[in-house]
Amino acid sequence: MATRALLAEFTTAYTEASGQPVQIESVGGVDAARRVAAGEAFDLVVLASDAIDRLIAAGHLAPGRIDLVQSAVAVAVPAGQPLPDLTNQATLRCAVLSAPTIGYSTGPSGVALQALFARWGLADELARRTVQAPPGVPVASLVAQGQVALGFQQLSEMMNVPGITLAGTLPPDAAIVTTFSAGMPAGAQGRVQALLDFMNTPAAAEVKRRHGMDPA
Repeated sequence: MATRALLAEFTTAYTEASGQPVQIESVGGVDAARRVAAGEAFDLVVLASDAIDRLIAAGHLAPGRIDLVQSAVAVAVPAGQPLPDLTNQATLRCAVLSAPTIGYSTGPSGVALQALFARWGLADELARRTVQAPPGVPVASLVAQGQVALGFQQLSEMMNVPGITLAGTLPPDAAIVTTFSAGMPAGAQGRVQALLDFMNTPAAAEVKRRHGMDPA
C-alpha cells in the first residue's frame, strides 16, 4: 500500500510511453504475500524487501529482487492537535508515553515500531494503548477519525491525507526505513523487465521523491 500512488503514476506513464497496458491491484502487504505463496497468477509483486526475500527462499519467486524505493516512517496527529517533538529518540519516547492511543500498521512499519517499543522496554506498557489498523486500512484514516492520537506509518501513506497533520519522519537515532522491492515468478522477466527499467531510471528518482520516498 505504501507504493500504491507511486506505482499508479509509473504505470500510467509507462503505458503512455510504450502503449503496453498494465493492471495493478493494491492490497495490504500481508495479503499480497499470502496470495503469492498460494500460487496466484501474476507478473510482478512489490513488497518490503524482506518479504520478497522470504518468497524467493520459499521458491515462490525467481531469484533476484529489484530494489525500487526506500520509505521512511512518519508520525501524524489529528488536525489541530499539538505536534510531538521528534528532535531525537528521547523526545519521541516521551511523545509516545504521553499519547493516549497509538496507531500502527500490519506492514513493515508496524513490525519495526513494535520492535522499537520492545527495545525501549515499553512493549507491555504500551500494548493496551496501541491500535493496529486492519490490513489495507491506512493508519492516517484512524488518525483523521480521531481513533488514535498518534499515528505511525510510511510517509508516502500519510501525505496529503485530510484531517491529519504530519509531524515529520522519525528522528535519525530512531529512524525506520523500509526498502520496497519487486519480485517476479519464474519466466516473467521478459514481460516486465522494460517496466522495471522504466521505474529505475534517473528521471524516475524525482517522481519517487515527490511521493515521499527515495530511490533505493
